[in-house]
Amino acid sequence: MTLCGAIFDAPANRQRLIEFEANSSAPDFWQDQDKAKKLLQKRKKAEDAVQAEEKLVHLLGDLEAYFHLAHDESNASERDALVTELTRELDAADKYIGELETSTLLAGETDRLNAILTVKPGAGGVDSQDWAEMLLRMYLRWAERRGFRTSVLDSTPGEEAGLKSATVLLEGENAYGLLAGENGVHRLVRISPFDQAARRHTSFASISVIPEIDDQIEIVIKPEDLRIDTFRAGGHGGQNVNKVESAVRFTHLATGIVVQCQNERSQHKNREIAMKILRSRLYEHELEKRQAKTDKLDEQKLDISFGSQIRSYVLQPYQMIKDLRTKFEVGDVNRVLDGDIDGFIRAYLLSRRVTSPR
Repeated sequence: MTLCGAIFDAPANRQRLIEFEANSSAPDFWQDQDKAKKLLQKRKKAEDAVQAEEKLVHLLGDLEAYFHLAHDESNASERDALVTELTRELDAADKYIGELETSTLLAGETDRLNAILTVKPGAGGVDSQDWAEMLLRMYLRWAERRGFRTSVLDSTPGEEAGLKSATVLLEGENAYGLLAGENGVHRLVRISPFDQAARRHTSFASISVIPEIDDQIEIVIKPEDLRIDTFRAGGHGGQNVNKVESAVRFTHLATGIVVQCQNERSQHKNREIAMKILRSRLYEHELEKRQAKTDKLDEQKLDISFGSQIRSYVLQPYQMIKDLRTKFEVGDVNRVLDGDIDGFIRAYLLSRRVTSPR
């Protein structure tokens, strides 16, 4: 187990935990709340590293035990049962190691933050609006699999089907870091359910992911740069229309950025959520100015149509989902559309590590 110790440096992290415990027990620990929060974050990382090594040691012990039992078992049926259990344990270990590897790739300043995801249809008419709703469901199912909390902040339904746009907040550890690679245009090929001739159609939708900026990252919004409009919120087919102007739209005059929120019945709550989104988009705007030549920003500038997609989802004439950046592909399209996108996320993070400057 020297390898695990080298990777996670468990002895050093155990010593850090002792020091963190001593510091957090000090009477003046919470006097400087910013310093205290940073210390607690460091303690959490040290705890995770220690727990990861302990779990790997436990997994390896189980695998060795099953291997020796199967090797020494003379009864064929008993041996087959042990081999089956060994295979199950190997799969579990492989999955856990993959998750650990993914977590080591998330070291950016904003990777740990919650994510604000926006989906918009592109070329393809009602099919694209339906595709946008399918993508939104995929990400909500992915978040559910991970135990993330989700809140739909704003949603505009299409006239016939699907969505004109939707914005959702995903709250969980490393939500933004995991979803950052989903930025870009997603292409769908299928037999259109809206075409009476049952012809194959190609649809496009864009995904934009930004971090929900917390108090540790300072964003200054001047009151004179902000125009606030209120309006009545509504839902599908005119249903659930509020009789009061609870929906809020913020326009940042200096940048032209517009955000709105109509999910809550309270205008105060909608204002609070809209301000969070605005702070996050202003942070993203500043990054765009500093890093205008990065691949991510190039992808976001592309039209939501042919030739600009990052991933293709082909349902007919064959079934295959392929990421055009990493070449990672999956044939079980239903599994992916039901939220199993971790393979694509991991492949992107690995490719980003390989291509990033040292």
